[in-house]
Formats: sequence, C-alpha cells, structure tokens
Amino acid sequence: MSQGPVAVAVIDIGKTNVKLALVDPVSLNEIAVVTRPNDVLTGPPWPHFDVEGHWDFFLENLAAFQTSHGVAAVSVATHGASVVLIDQDGGLAAPILDYEHDGPEDLASAYDRIRPPFAETGSPRLALGLNVGAQLHWQLNAMAGLRERVALVLTYPQYWGYRLTGVAASDVTSLGCHTDLWNPFRREPSGLLEQLGLGGRLAPPRTPGESLGPLLPEIAQATGLPAHTPVLCGIHDSNASLLPHLLTQSPPFSVISTGTWVIAMAIGGQHRPLAPERDTLVNVNAFGDPVPSARFMGGREYDLLMQGREIAPDPRAIAAVAHGGQMLLPAVVPETGPFPGRRARWIAGELPVGTAERTVAVGFYLALMSAECLDLIGHRGPIHVEGPFACNASYLRMLASATGCDVYGMPGMTGTSQGAALLGQTTHPAGPELAPAITPDKGLAHYAETWRGLVGSGARPA
Repeated sequence: MSQGPVAVAVIDIGKTNVKLALVDPVSLNEIAVVTRPNDVLTGPPWPHFDVEGHWDFFLENLAAFQTSHGVAAVSVATHGASVVLIDQDGGLAAPILDYEHDGPEDLASAYDRIRPPFAETGSPRLALGLNVGAQLHWQLNAMAGLRERVALVLTYPQYWGYRLTGVAASDVTSLGCHTDLWNPFRREPSGLLEQLGLGGRLAPPRTPGESLGPLLPEIAQATGLPAHTPVLCGIHDSNASLLPHLLTQSPPFSVISTGTWVIAMAIGGQHRPLAPERDTLVNVNAFGDPVPSARFMGGREYDLLMQGREIAPDPRAIAAVAHGGQMLLPAVVPETGPFPGRRARWIAGELPVGTAERTVAVGFYLALMSAECLDLIGHRGPIHVEGPFACNASYLRMLASATGCDVYGMPGMTGTSQGAALLGQTTHPAGPELAPAITPDKGLAHYAETWRGLVGSGARPA
C-alpha cells in the first residue's frame, strides 16, 4: 500500500510578503514555495490588508500543491499585532487595520488611561497600532456602530483557519504578542476587552498545535483537498521560528528571528527585570509559556540603509571597517527598539551606498542592536539566527564578538514555515544539522565596545 501525502501546506504571512509553502515535517525541507507581496490597501475606512487577494492566492495554490504533491494538513503562521473583527454573518465587521497606520495615536492618551499595566500583560506601550488594544480602541471610536456589529474577536492566524473550517479560535502566541489582551503569567485574557465593551467576544484561546477541524465542504471542492484534511490552529510567526529549537535544543540558548522585525528570545537565561520603554516584552511560546523577548525593526532598517544595492563583503572589507572605525549609531527606525527616540548618525563618515564597506557597517550595526536586545533579556548560551540575517557574514561575526557567544546561522530556513509545519506532530524532529559555529573575534569585540561606549548602553558580553 502506498503512503498518502505527508507534507504540510503552511500559510505564512509576514508584514512584507505572503507565502504558501509545502513543508516536509520530518526533514523540514520546503518542497514548494509561492509568494506574493503583502501590499496594504489605502482604504476606506483605513489602510488595511488585502485579505481577499490573499485568499484567492491561497486557494489557487493549495489546489496546485494538492495536484502536484498532495497535502496532508494545513497550518498557519502570521505576523503579530493584528486582530480580526467578525460580524454576526461570519464576515468582516471592518477591514483588518494595518498596524503601521498612525490613527491610533489620535486617541493615545485616552487609551493609556484604560490599558492594563506591563506587570499584568508583559506588553510594552508601543507606537502606532502595535498594541492590538490601541487598534481596537481607535477603531471602535472611529467607526460608528462597530462595537455593536462585532460578534467575535479573532487573532490573525486563526482568521485563516476560520475561513478554511468555519471554527472560530484565537491562539496564545498571538494573544501574547504585545496585544495588551493577554496575561501570560495567569494564562488568561486581561481585563481590556471588558473595558472596550467587547467582553465575552474573544474567540476561545487555544494552543497552536490543536486541530480546528476538517475543511469546509466548499473549500475541499475548490482546492481538491480531501474533506478530512486537518487545519491546525496556527501560530505567531516568531514563535513558529522558536518552536523547532524548543523541541531540539537544551537551555540555555537564544533564538533571533529576522525579517521585517528582528526578535530576540531567551530560553533559560538570567532573570532580569524587563524594560518596556526599551521594547522588551514577554512573548508566549507554542506551549503557553512566557518568553523574555526584545525586538527592533531590523529588516526595515536594512532595506532603508542598503537601498537595494547590497555588495557582498569580503574579508578585506570587514577588516577595513573594523579598523577604520566607521560605525552607525541608532536608530534608523526610532519608533521601535532598544533606543527609542534616538536618530541615526554615522561616526567617522558615512560609507557610500553600493559598496562592500557599507554592507559590512550595516551588518555590524544590526548585530550590535541585536546584541543589545539579547543583553536586555538576560541571554545566555549559543545563539541561533533564523531568516535573512542567517546568511549575513558581517552580522554573524559581529554578533558572536559582541556577545562573546557562539552563533549559528540557519541558512535556507526562515524558521517560520518549518515551525508551523511541526504543529500537531506526534514525533519531534532530530533538529537541523548545524553549520560550524561563528566564534568571537577580539578585534571585532573592540569595535563593539567602542560602539557601546558611544551609545551609552553599558552592555557587556554574556
């Protein structure tokens, strides 16, 4: 008897790109991948995500994956800081707000009077709509009658599961992603939805690996997937990146998930009081446990700095920057990260765009920002880098030197799709084969100390 399909189709929505990947949950290899931009529609009534465009893309390519390979299950991972409001008829009560819209700032003072404290939620007060509670507060005031139309509040990964299965849920990792809606220490909702007049409307919180159920009949017909195909609850993307490490590594260690956001997560580190004013927070992992975390918009900073003109560095360029002392001080995106409100400036002259030396200096800057994040959350042990920065040689070398720890890049893995594919698996992977560790370099450590002295952080290698 031939074995049926085993690959998991993963809906993977990042802030910049939308992806559908077919992943082997044993080898964690991506068998097939298709992508589209995550363009934001301008409105009305506010900038919002193109969910119908995404939906058509997913259905078309689920059908193609089923035809070419076969699909055993569907899983979902999305960026955080997004919430979905469902009406009585099961459709959107309002478009899904882009969290980078500045509308919530108009009511920031009023929101601050009702939001729960950091000690309850582990959620720092963030700009724009990065706190889901701030989004909801603003939307309910900006759109007449919205509160009365809302029947359910869903977190973003579960919206796609809802469309696939008709089963409403939220998940603990998305609720724990600086929403202000979750108490990670008591593992229950905060009191904020009651304050907003939405008490009792949060879709039931579940863990990411639970099955929501089989496909709706019309979805099975549209895609060709068997009607019994399970759809997993789904997970916040950075916690998807963390999951394979939780299953295969022994603490202490840290994982840095890179993309539009760079998110550092410490497992088994030193206990340190978190500093919410420096963009530290408590994430919630796939098992519902709190995870000290810190982040900054590193991928966005990289794009702004490189302007699409990256020149791969060589040892000569790395040595030239290390000894020449050219460095970038924070912050390129000053609204987020460990140095809020600071404006970026170059020391010893700005390096020209389109040179290998600029690539090196930008890699050094991003690594030093990452090291600062790790220091703030009490990091100890080896560091595993997921996503695009895992292939950035100057980033990896400076990160090892600034922290005094071994660093492992995970090239070819975003981590997100692989982690989402592991949800619900009864057997754990052996873990990816690690590339040789990047070890600290004394010369680069001196560069890191100079940078720290200039920014006044006082951080030291772990």
